[in-house]
Amino acid sequence: MTHGRDEHVWIPESDLDGMSVDTLAVRAGQIRTGQLEHSDAIFPTSSFVYGSAAQAAARFGGEEPGNIYSRFTNPTVQAFEARIAAMEGGEKAVATASGMAAILSTCMALLQSGDHVVCSRGVFGTTNVLFQKYMARFGVTTSFVDLTDMAAWRAATNANTRMLFLETPSNPLCEVADLETLSDLARETEALLVVDNCFCTPVLQRPLEFGADIVIHSATKYLDGQGRCVGGVVVGPASYLDEIYGFIRSAGPTLSPFNAWVFQKGLETLPIRMRAHCDNALELARWLEQQEAVERVYYSGLESHPQHALAKKQQSGFGGVLSFALRGGREQAWALIDATRMISITANLGDVKTTITHPATTTHGRLPPEDKARAGITENLIRLSVGIEAIDDLKADLARGFQALRAQTS
Repeated sequence: MTHGRDEHVWIPESDLDGMSVDTLAVRAGQIRTGQLEHSDAIFPTSSFVYGSAAQAAARFGGEEPGNIYSRFTNPTVQAFEARIAAMEGGEKAVATASGMAAILSTCMALLQSGDHVVCSRGVFGTTNVLFQKYMARFGVTTSFVDLTDMAAWRAATNANTRMLFLETPSNPLCEVADLETLSDLARETEALLVVDNCFCTPVLQRPLEFGADIVIHSATKYLDGQGRCVGGVVVGPASYLDEIYGFIRSAGPTLSPFNAWVFQKGLETLPIRMRAHCDNALELARWLEQQEAVERVYYSGLESHPQHALAKKQQSGFGGVLSFALRGGREQAWALIDATRMISITANLGDVKTTITHPATTTHGRLPPEDKARAGITENLIRLSVGIEAIDDLKADLARGFQALRAQTS
């Protein structure tokens, strides 16, 4: 029996041109072996064999394509990379052992001593530490600015600025950056615009379409979606990604085949999950705004959010993360968190299970007090990563927290 296509190879990228992100999440980057399996295969091997000594020499010498060693060539990892690259609209992707490894690898591959970075102040706390402490040891200086203050971004650039780095929406205040304006600034200063797209994923936002040069993900979060594995990925043009790949090959912050397989399978349901996260988060944000003990809710889906219109322009949804400030301080925040019974007290996010944390003492706990203050990380702030449970059950669990606060004051 003959077939009109070869089932043994990746679906040609040309066959996927013009398809939606929902289809790419399921179909892009798949390779079938001679067994013609329908589900994605996993290759848990450290090395690969060759037909001859000459072929081995050709592979190692770069004269013949093919797998060599799983630190830098593994079919499962490559399949995950191809899928997320297609979803982001990027030419190439390189996977890493963690989201922080993705940021570090990008910096080590594309920056050098004497270079300058402008970074948004509202990034993940460890990202702040990486730039402020460790990259400084290699002679890379960093200026931190408010994400939404375009004048501050421009004022912070200088002749040595080589990278503009940001998260949008930000963690944990959900501020939104104007990507087109920052892209224009990056072009003017000949700097790279690097965007952490962890909160939105390519389902809700594709920064490359707004002029970003590189997109970074902590795959640990929504790409997995069930809190099973740690990993990261960088997406962008081959001209930059080849350099990052070279660093991964030499330094070894490598994604394991098993984790890559989990992420690849997670991508299949990412569009469905993200829409469920968005629906729950928006309804919960509106409910929180009505609670007497809440001082302010931070979520770009709310009409009260200062960048709501910009978020609607750049994103197809508002994401599953929100924060809210209570009337009070740490004591009140901890009391509410401890009173919940279903919601998980953990600093991870992007899970189908709703999680709750106190950023000032967890995700941003390593920052000096003055840096927390500048970033808006107050003692009364609580972050929620809204899962896909029944919305009424989430409200009921948080209501226990508000009841505990009322009991404090009665």
